Amino acid sequence: MLALYYGPGACSMASHIVLEESGEKYEPKRMDLAKGEQRTDDYLKKNPLGRVPLLQLDDGSHLAENTAILPYLGKRFSLWPADGIGEAKALSTIGFFAASVHPAHAHVGRPERYTADQSALPGIKEMGLKTFHGYLKQIDGMLAGREWLSDKYSVLDPYALVFYTWGVRRELPMAEMKNYTAFKDRMTKRPAVQRVLEDEKVKV
Repeated sequence: MLALYYGPGACSMASHIVLEESGEKYEPKRMDLAKGEQRTDDYLKKNPLGRVPLLQLDDGSHLAENTAILPYLGKRFSLWPADGIGEAKALSTIGFFAASVHPAHAHVGRPERYTADQSALPGIKEMGLKTFHGYLKQIDGMLAGREWLSDKYSVLDPYALVFYTWGVRRELPMAEMKNYTAFKDRMTKRPAVQRVLEDEKVKV
């Protein structure tokens, strides 16, 4: 049986939604990131990066990082493009999310990761928020004229919802992004999404 180590409101929410969507029994392992449970010796043995999500596979081994976990779950639960071009495009989107959108937000929430100069932190946060907002507008454009990010609902969509909730958390003008907001409304009508939002106490 699969097990998911996740932190409420973190990017692990994407995998959490996918597992809820699947209908397959799995073990949710909630982590208190504020208390540093992801940095305990026991957890670091499983994931030396000290991050979530972490997926425990059926054989007891572990898989880290959304860039690996989401394609794996997508293929397992038929939430991933079946053709080569579709898969390449999906990987491109996941790469954009993981390598650009997420780090921009990290500059807002964890500016101390990027400098030892305390006086530079406000500037890093300000630029991070501006960059993150720009990426959200880019996602809004990606959703123009379409229901989902791929040809049909896939693991890309829960990942995109994560960033929408982060925009809400940072009090960005999310309602101005009409395509993204309509997408958020479609997502929050899904029972699996509703269950995860309630469990993680995330506002949208």
